[in-house]
Amino acid sequence: MTSKRTAPWHRLSEAEAAVNRAVASSRVGWYFKLDARKSSFTKELRAGAATFLTMAYIISVNAAILTDSGGPCTVRDCTAVGGAKSTAAPGPECTVGPNPGYEQCLARTKSDLIVATAVAAMAGSFAMGLFANLPLALAPGMGANAYFAYNMVGFHGSGPITYSTALAVVMLEGIVFFALSAVGLRSKLARMIPRNIRLASAVGIGLFLAFTGLQAHQGVGLVGASPSTLVTLTACSEVDPTTGACLDGTMRSPTFWLGAVGFLITATCLARDVKGSMIYGILFVTVVSWIRGTSVTVFPDTPAGNAGFSYFKKVVDFHMIKSTAGHLSFGGFRHGNVWLALLTLLYVDVLDTTGTMYSMAEYGGFTDESGGFEGEYRAFLVDAGSTVLSAGLGSSTVTTYVESTAGIREGGRTGLTAITVAACFLASLFFGPLLMSVPPWAVGPSLVLVGAMMMRVAKEIEWGDMKEGVPAFVTMALMPLSFSIANGIIGGLGVYVALHWYDWARHGYGKVRNVLDERRNQVAAAAGEVGPAAAAQDAV
Repeated sequence: MTSKRTAPWHRLSEAEAAVNRAVASSRVGWYFKLDARKSSFTKELRAGAATFLTMAYIISVNAAILTDSGGPCTVRDCTAVGGAKSTAAPGPECTVGPNPGYEQCLARTKSDLIVATAVAAMAGSFAMGLFANLPLALAPGMGANAYFAYNMVGFHGSGPITYSTALAVVMLEGIVFFALSAVGLRSKLARMIPRNIRLASAVGIGLFLAFTGLQAHQGVGLVGASPSTLVTLTACSEVDPTTGACLDGTMRSPTFWLGAVGFLITATCLARDVKGSMIYGILFVTVVSWIRGTSVTVFPDTPAGNAGFSYFKKVVDFHMIKSTAGHLSFGGFRHGNVWLALLTLLYVDVLDTTGTMYSMAEYGGFTDESGGFEGEYRAFLVDAGSTVLSAGLGSSTVTTYVESTAGIREGGRTGLTAITVAACFLASLFFGPLLMSVPPWAVGPSLVLVGAMMMRVAKEIEWGDMKEGVPAFVTMALMPLSFSIANGIIGGLGVYVALHWYDWARHGYGKVRNVLDERRNQVAAAAGEVGPAAAAQDAV
């Protein structure tokens, strides 16, 4: 006999079962193949929520990284000492040093990029679920966004490519990727790159992200500039604006120690396989940083801090993109840096998307005997199309997220999981004031831990073969040390070719010699004679 205490749970379970049966027998259930894939409607909803929790960090992290590029902000947005718009030539005192007008432009850009990130993730995940019927979530990718911000555009526009031209490069890369996927060349292109270089690229990007998260601009500020050793431990509360050296000793920054606590929280959750691990450390550090009057507050008693706190108190606010959407320009494509950036983005996107999708399909049991999976063709088209949309909104390339494993682990097997993720990103659009107030010392630990998770593929590199191991090491070392993903790829491929050219030449010569010997034997046989090659073989 059922007790009164357990009766409500039984009624809830019966109601859930009834909903699942109704959806499974409807057109929705038939379209998404709920019964065929042994799933249910409520299970798909739970899977989508789990996936969103594990990747929601990308909203604030991606916006923060891309804002470091300066976005559409230029010297024209700076204010002079008297308050009027500056008409002086660009200089470090405007875009590098604190300037009220430039800081306000960066704040608007970050708001735009939060919306752009959420919309790109929402649209990509929805299309993946609807058209490909796969439980894979999409969003602007880590690694590509760092390359966009720090190598292409540069910190506050100090790089070789302008923000508007960089967006045009991202859009063109998405179009090229779409065309390669449409004609079936995507997988062939991925296989052209040596496997060890592909693996080393993932490791190098992870080191690049970790190095970024340890610096002050987009992280906890543990490392900084040194006049003698280039980089050193800093974590100081006061910095020389000229040299970047500590003025009050190292390891005294309160925001660093708060970020270190957030790092330990996230790392502990990851170690215990807690769902949404990447969120909890960010959430803890952010909430503590919202308290005013402390040494770690993100709202100091300054004009900028007061303005930020006034916006934060709104909590709910729908922000319309004002400056980043449609800010593209193809005028700078005559420079070689643009084409190098295009090839690098395409390389990273092809490898990242291809590897992630196949690994997710394998993990979820979607693959067939040939190694492919149902919905593969549409999935790659959706991924490429989402990148085109993201560029139009002002963000970087979109990719399939490995965090989709969280939803697959929860039982997600259909596109309803991805559509649920899209619905969660849609809801996030209304909480811009909260997302805008996430400090860099809350984001930095997540970058370090993302880098740590990308290290796992290093064990698959053939370190025992120096012709494979040395190019892989050069690839992963150059990315953080030269602060350039492109330099790592180019350097690794160059060393790979240098170490293998003799083997290739010898192999090619052997093949040519065999062909010539076979041809001479055929000619000799036609003349009724024994050719020299055949005679030598007979003698043996």
